[in-house]
Amino acid sequence: MSTSNEHFWWQRGVIYQIYPRSFMDSNGDGIGDLQGVINRLDYLSITLGVDAIWLSPFYPSPMADFGYDVSDYTNVAPVFGDLETFDQLVLHAHQRGLKIIIDFVPNHSSDQHPWFQNSRSSRHNPQRDWYVWADPKPDGSPPNNWLSVFGGSAWEWDQTTNQYYLHSFLKEQPDLNWRNPQVKDAMFAALRFWLDRDVDGFRIDVTHFIMKDPALRDNPLKPTADRTMHKSLGEYDSQIHIHDQGHPDVHRIYRELRLLLDEYSLDQPRVSIGEIHIFDWDKWASYYGSNLDELHMPFNFQLLGVEWQAQKVRKIVDSLEAVLPPGAWPNYVLGNHDETRLASRLGPLGARLAAMLLLTLRGTPTLYYGDEIGMTDVHIPPKKQQDPWGKRVPGLGRDGCRTPMQWDASTLAGFTPPGTQRTWLPVAENFQQVNVEIQLHQPGSLLNLYRKLLAYRKIAPALQIGNYYPIDGVHEDCFAFRRYHPGHPPLIVVLNFSAQDLTLELSEHGIGYIVISTNLDREEKVDLPGLHLRKMEGLMIEVDR
Repeated sequence: MSTSNEHFWWQRGVIYQIYPRSFMDSNGDGIGDLQGVINRLDYLSITLGVDAIWLSPFYPSPMADFGYDVSDYTNVAPVFGDLETFDQLVLHAHQRGLKIIIDFVPNHSSDQHPWFQNSRSSRHNPQRDWYVWADPKPDGSPPNNWLSVFGGSAWEWDQTTNQYYLHSFLKEQPDLNWRNPQVKDAMFAALRFWLDRDVDGFRIDVTHFIMKDPALRDNPLKPTADRTMHKSLGEYDSQIHIHDQGHPDVHRIYRELRLLLDEYSLDQPRVSIGEIHIFDWDKWASYYGSNLDELHMPFNFQLLGVEWQAQKVRKIVDSLEAVLPPGAWPNYVLGNHDETRLASRLGPLGARLAAMLLLTLRGTPTLYYGDEIGMTDVHIPPKKQQDPWGKRVPGLGRDGCRTPMQWDASTLAGFTPPGTQRTWLPVAENFQQVNVEIQLHQPGSLLNLYRKLLAYRKIAPALQIGNYYPIDGVHEDCFAFRRYHPGHPPLIVVLNFSAQDLTLELSEHGIGYIVISTNLDREEKVDLPGLHLRKMEGLMIEVDR
């Protein structure tokens, strides 16, 4: 294992999330697959220049939640390929220097998993206690007031055994009982299965959900005024979720998981990244572990919903830096398979500014497929919607950010072989103008901005592992910071969030050289005491030492 004072690949590198159904279809069924990912590895490693791939679930599944309802934790769904194809993907990725991170879904399985089929068959079945079962209240109602993230009660009545089972998400996704040691052993065995196939790490789905209050107490309600203010968030957000997730016992599980990963890290560090939608900084940071012995990185989602203003963005960055335990490694996310597309949220210029922000802050960035070309959300007509959340709670569907990758201007955006009639979700109407091939030939394109930022990051220790120093006294519509690693040129990043041209007085920094502008049209020496920025422009500047 690397010594403690070195930085690991997951700290230096950039992660790229692939939603397998939507990345590349190799066999013409309109659904992306693992062979399609293999076919595009050169794009990822050479053309774009990322360092690791995170694959959303590809496991066998009834697809009630498109793979997040797993019916077999140690196999590949036929629609995506098979284990041999997966092994080839790992082999070819590693040959190109790319790491492979896979999704792991520990909170719940599919209701079609043999474990649950056994569990619900009888109260006396040996696997009964592998899931969370409870008696009804005297009036027959659910055991408590817990709600499903996808709407309605989190409890489903089972007539076979006359008890309720818990499902924090869809009723087709029963929650596993991690208080049963046999469940932990079975899930850790699944992790070993993939580690033995040389995966480099895991993104852990809804990490904080796996341990609940063993007494099954009701969640308290939010104050009436708060519930009224946030009515648009839905029924789920009417509660304070202190009993149905994040029980303190969860940390014991992740300490054990870390020990498991450490067993496999003697030759190459393996990484654990947790999906944790917790916006209390101290609770969020606790998932690193008191001795940095739990998750390597809990995902930081704070920038996903921030109002796109310089000082509000800076406040999040500074808050993260302040709350990190000593030695913990930060990370940032601006898009994923559950969120509105970056270019839809921020517009074309905002998307460029976001690219520079994401790839120059201290910590590990995660990119979402298609954001590098400015893919936008696609309106999916009701009859073509696939997302069960959107079908159940209109307006909350996630199909719009999961549409097929736009590779070129050919039929169906080059996502699928010629002759394919349709894709699992509609291709965006703008694919002939917004695609990889056309942007590669446009010197000022968003794709070429990402490529330049990624290439510079690879040769700049200040960006990979350098310290972060916010710069005070700049215009309120600007976020400026310095990145520095001893022995290498200091860098200043200046981001203008306003729709106006600005001139900044960075007098203490002297002369610099613009190495990248978000418009890709400036590489020049500049006098920092009179630095000019155009509207919504970002600059990365090497400073004379």
